[in-house]
Amino acid sequence: MRRVLRYVAVGFLLAFLFLAGSIAGIVAAYSRNLPDISRMADYQPARSTRLYARDGTLLANLYKENRIWLPVNKIPAVVRNAFIANEDHNFYSHHGVDFFGIIRAGVADLSHHRVEQGASTITQQLARALFYTDQQTIARKIQEALLAMEIERYYTKDEILERYLNLIYLGSGAYGVDAAAHTYFGRGAESLTLGQAAMLAGLIAAPSVYSPYVNLSLARQRQRHVLDRMVESGYITQPQADSAYAAPLQLSGLRPEGLQGYRDPWFTTYVVDQLEKTFGRAATYEGGLQVYTTVDPRMEDIAQSAVDWGVDAAKSEGIGADEAALVALRPSTGEIVAMIGGTHFSLQNQFNRAWQAHRQPGSSFKAYVYTAAIDSGMPPTTVIDDSPISYPMGDGTQWSPQDDDFRYLGPISLRVALAQSRNIVAVKLLQLLGVDRVIQYAHRMGVNSALEPNLSLALGTSVISPLDQASGYSTLANQGVHIDPSPFRIVKDSLGNPVLDNLYPVQTEVISAGTAYVMTTMLEDVINHGTGNPNAIIGRPAAGKTGTTTNFRDAWFAGYTPDLVAVVWLGNDNYHPMSESYGGNIPARIWARFMQGALKNVAKHDFIFPGGEVSKVASCGGGYGPFEYFLTGTEPISPCGHPRPLASQAAAAAAGVPIITGNMPPAPTFSPEPTAPPPDPTPQP
Repeated sequence: MRRVLRYVAVGFLLAFLFLAGSIAGIVAAYSRNLPDISRMADYQPARSTRLYARDGTLLANLYKENRIWLPVNKIPAVVRNAFIANEDHNFYSHHGVDFFGIIRAGVADLSHHRVEQGASTITQQLARALFYTDQQTIARKIQEALLAMEIERYYTKDEILERYLNLIYLGSGAYGVDAAAHTYFGRGAESLTLGQAAMLAGLIAAPSVYSPYVNLSLARQRQRHVLDRMVESGYITQPQADSAYAAPLQLSGLRPEGLQGYRDPWFTTYVVDQLEKTFGRAATYEGGLQVYTTVDPRMEDIAQSAVDWGVDAAKSEGIGADEAALVALRPSTGEIVAMIGGTHFSLQNQFNRAWQAHRQPGSSFKAYVYTAAIDSGMPPTTVIDDSPISYPMGDGTQWSPQDDDFRYLGPISLRVALAQSRNIVAVKLLQLLGVDRVIQYAHRMGVNSALEPNLSLALGTSVISPLDQASGYSTLANQGVHIDPSPFRIVKDSLGNPVLDNLYPVQTEVISAGTAYVMTTMLEDVINHGTGNPNAIIGRPAAGKTGTTTNFRDAWFAGYTPDLVAVVWLGNDNYHPMSESYGGNIPARIWARFMQGALKNVAKHDFIFPGGEVSKVASCGGGYGPFEYFLTGTEPISPCGHPRPLASQAAAAAAGVPIITGNMPPAPTFSPEPTAPPPDPTPQP
């Protein structure tokens, strides 16, 4: 018997050694092909970029994979515990593989004659997510287990858990617990309730099946299962589980993907374009940027309502306009607070006319011509003869600019000519100043579009965008200081470090505060006495200019208060002419409707008078009010007397400007000779 027992013992020993050797051989064989786990430390998954309005409203979530990375210490315990209880009860005690869990799962599966429980630990699932696919083979399972044990040797439990909770796919395009929390409940993971955390943890097994957006009943069953597992694991009590299950889920509703899911899409698509131009496409969709924008959702809604109202009014009044656009800026900061590119944003209609459309601005461009004149030393009392003039064309014909009323008013001051938008005066003034000089002023003030150097430029024949026009007019509203328009307040990287800070934008003085103020008084007269009256009157100090192009293809109104600049365009995408559509009609009414709503809670105040740069002199006629405004040094020596010589005679000489000033009409007039034939001013599609 002893001999038999000895043989049996030797047999078992040999079998054990054989088994151990076989296992060691298998481990050695599979270990040679394991991935390098050092890559895990450097692994940077794609992270979603989030865009916010100035009030914190989420505008859009841009992603290749919808993921927001959270450090483990910012993931609340209730979320961590829900996933650990459901997926890996012994997470903090095993070393990568839970052998007792494997036995438990096997017993459970055998007793139910089907697969009831998985045996993969959180570490194994992480290994699979990082280095493998979901392929179910013995070889893959062995490699996965070996890799999990290797991961546990080099990384802490919290480091493993952090990666796991940020990498897992939880359905509806969401990767990681924070993205899933926003997707299902409209809040971050740090704000989840116990019941919500349990529902997220229940999604892992089959996100496409257990999603509450797919099958709420199954999702609730999984939620109950996770809560029961949390009770068994000692994380919560049974009454807490019952209370969490009975609490409302507060599902946010599945937000449409892509453009359809954007809040304020006209503005948001512009932001996306600017992000790609600034940071590149990869960083925009994979870099996890946090983008805090300038848009004011209340103003955006008011602007969209005003645009829709205006197009409806144009149709009902027989004007025949199908589209309109509006863009609004804060002149003191350059912030774009509202941008509406059309009537209805959709998958078929995404063309943003506020910045992508370049149309002829008509007489609204005259603001740059008159700014150049005032800044060159010509006071508003300068008189130019509104009389017929012709310019030879290259083909032997003559170009004779005219006004829409086909009348000639004779000698009139610059102030009256601008308020009444007299075309012939503007062309003569442009020729006196020089086309290149006016183009320089327009560019310095904020117009980025290329401008054709010809005399018809005075009538707004070179195309620009509404955003360009708003940029230019904001320089006047900001006392001659230009700030480039921007949709960004601050942009941070995925770690929260600022990579673009526009809270203190670059400011450039391009014209004097005195010039800006004199121009503002002249543009106030456009609203109070000229082509903008009465539709652009908004019950507070405001300045602006109408614009209407040949055959009524485009109609504009550009205007501002000390607090806000807004530009409106009305027309048709196919350049089809409208019917009697002047800038002082529908565009001015859209502008006034928007400004009144946007500034409803803003106190009324006057434009700042730049003491020392502007003189206020009693008027003797030729204007609209009891006073006239002059840049210091250009005012008359005595009331109604002869003008004072220019402070900068050199500047006037360089501009070739004959100064014809004073408050006593009739005044001398002139008929400038044409210097270059202008092109056909008729707009072309």
